[in-house]
Amino acid sequence: MRRLTKAERRLWNAFPTGEIVELGPYHADRTRTAGGNAPADGDTWGPERSIRAEVIAQLLLGARDAAGGAVPAVRLRGARITGQLAVVGGTIPYELNLSGCHFDEPVRFTDSTTRTVRLTDCHLPGLNGGGMRVAGHLSLSGSNITGPVRLSRAQFESGLWLGGTKVTVADGEEWAFYAHAAVVDSGAYMRNADFTGGVGLIGSRLNGGLFLDGAVLRNPGKNALAADNMVVENVMRCTGGFQAWGCLRLRGARINGTLSLDGTVRSPDTNYAIHASNMEIRELYLKPAKPIEGVVTLAHTTLGTLHDDPDTWPEQLRLNGLTYQRLRGSGVTQRIDWVRRDPEGFRPQPYEQLAAWYLSDGNDALARRTQLAKLRARRQTQGPGSQAWGRLLDVAVGYGYRPWLAGMWFTLLLAIGTIAFAANPPRPLKPTESPDFNAFAYTFDLLLPIPAFGQRELFDPGGWTQWLAYGLVVSGWILATALIAGATRVLRPQ
Repeated sequence: MRRLTKAERRLWNAFPTGEIVELGPYHADRTRTAGGNAPADGDTWGPERSIRAEVIAQLLLGARDAAGGAVPAVRLRGARITGQLAVVGGTIPYELNLSGCHFDEPVRFTDSTTRTVRLTDCHLPGLNGGGMRVAGHLSLSGSNITGPVRLSRAQFESGLWLGGTKVTVADGEEWAFYAHAAVVDSGAYMRNADFTGGVGLIGSRLNGGLFLDGAVLRNPGKNALAADNMVVENVMRCTGGFQAWGCLRLRGARINGTLSLDGTVRSPDTNYAIHASNMEIRELYLKPAKPIEGVVTLAHTTLGTLHDDPDTWPEQLRLNGLTYQRLRGSGVTQRIDWVRRDPEGFRPQPYEQLAAWYLSDGNDALARRTQLAKLRARRQTQGPGSQAWGRLLDVAVGYGYRPWLAGMWFTLLLAIGTIAFAANPPRPLKPTESPDFNAFAYTFDLLLPIPAFGQRELFDPGGWTQWLAYGLVVSGWILATALIAGATRVLRPQ
């Protein structure tokens, strides 16, 4: 290694005691602008503020002895790091803490074992920490990173911090943040972060929760977040102004706590805006600030409790196979509209699940209304004959769920027949043996499949009243058949 510069000598001498070396002004202001504290002119800093990356690497790997009674560490502020800081497969027993620094080249910690690494409010061209093991936490909070962050298979004992981090990748790069199969034993904090490019957490395990409050994920037409088969203990929060421009893909993920989404999701040009099928979620708060733009699927997902708002239901919602224990929200009586939003058309299972929940919640009337809505929706998928018969059953008795309709029709027909036959009595077939004619009893007999008063066989209507009698007989059989079909649920397979 070449002779140390004055700035490097300061860092070399400060390392044994972990003293902070500040090579230039550094002020971390509180700001909600991601990456706003990172230096914008670090590439212009001269030798007085420059440190070679190899000097830092050698200190981390034990090139300098520790001082007695002190904890060695590399702590540096306001410096320009020239060359590439790379510790590949090495073991770093000391903390690395760089704030307000500018890196000329991407950082590499691939397959390394380290203590806490803090690269806060820095400017980096990228970071590769695939397979690294961190006995502590990795913090990139406040940094402006202009290349991908790769942390696949990495493990973090005390958390992963990207609060206020800005990551931007060039066109053609699929991932801004790539941490497939990562394990974070504490929380993954990405509050107010800004990602241009996909965020990948496929197969990761986050044992302290995932916090995306106020984060912005931009990857239009692609996956803004890909987290298939991810496991989150505690909570996953997409709140506080969260925005996703692209698909939130959570297929097969398991949230052993609460998933909250009250931000904005826009992805009309992908198959799904939210792909949350085959998930397991203990409690889901799905209350976006605006209706989600794009298709949402919860197909074959298992929920404990769902909290939502009918005002923000997406126009297209796939619920086939979704099961839940409780529904909470203001749309108790509007759920039938909720289950009929499948873009592929009629699916019976969402109706059955909703009816079962209504019954368990004590809403028998709403359960019957749901079953009736299911049969009406099914009718639209059937042939002309079945549609005609189904419509007749619907009008007559509401498919058996509204038997009072049969009584209403019977009463109406009975009144019409009584008035008509009272004004135009039929002639008796056996004048000497026939009893006195009773228009009410005669009409009642016509409407019943089995006569009750014996009037139908003793009188013969004529003219137009004959056609009325035929119509009453047919109507009576239709009402009886409809009642039997509804009572036995012939058209309601279970």
